[in-house]
Amino acid sequence: MLKTFSVTDIGKQRELNQDYVFSSEESIGNLSNVFIVADGMGGHNAGDYASRFTVDTMVGEIRRSFEKNPVKILENAIQSANRQLREKAAEDPKLFGMGTTVVAATLIGRYLQVANVGDSRLYVIDDQIRQITRDHSLVEEMVRMGGIDRETARTHLDKNIITRAIGATEQVDVDFFQVELKAGDIVLMCSDGLTNMLEDEEIRMIISGQRDIIEKAQKLVEAANNHGGKDNIAVILIEPFADSTCLTED
Repeated sequence: MLKTFSVTDIGKQRELNQDYVFSSEESIGNLSNVFIVADGMGGHNAGDYASRFTVDTMVGEIRRSFEKNPVKILENAIQSANRQLREKAAEDPKLFGMGTTVVAATLIGRYLQVANVGDSRLYVIDDQIRQITRDHSLVEEMVRMGGIDRETARTHLDKNIITRAIGATEQVDVDFFQVELKAGDIVLMCSDGLTNMLEDEEIRMIISGQRDIIEKAQKLVEAANNHGGKDNIAVILIEPFADSTCLTED
């Protein structure tokens, strides 16, 4: 049995929530379920508009798609949202330069298909925590090149500069990942408002310390705010085999 819970929070320091989540355990088009986190950027309300518009456009494209391959469905939805967002930005000077990250996932049997643009993340958590997505950010590039270590990257002044976003270029480059899941796994999708406030191991401990999926999500948001809440926070938690988990815990 699939169990999910999603939440967004404005945080402690922002005046506007530019994070947007979509979570459907029911089928949309040819996908049996759809989960999306978007973290918008842009002045005034442009970031808020970008994240909401992108997610809504993607969901509409997924619903109308005749494709059967989940990668193609997600790829087409993201490219269409990117194109339409750029058109909106060109029409309205207030929206110029807006963009958004997107991490999207769909569960097909034991396999999770993931699409990612930007630095919102997807993790798989059991007795360890694994980041599945790879950040498209300046500091991540620096870590990969050996210029700085992972610990320095967390507090680097340029950590919020992303190298890919929906709306930034005519054609967006999307990363895809496929993960095989097992009983007991929990999937976390989140914006950087969570991961900039909490270390990966803190996230794992909070999730493993609560039995109920709603409590797990609420405690993550609470902890991020207790650590400063410098940005909006978005969380989607997915328990793919919730019934199997109950059976194995006794």
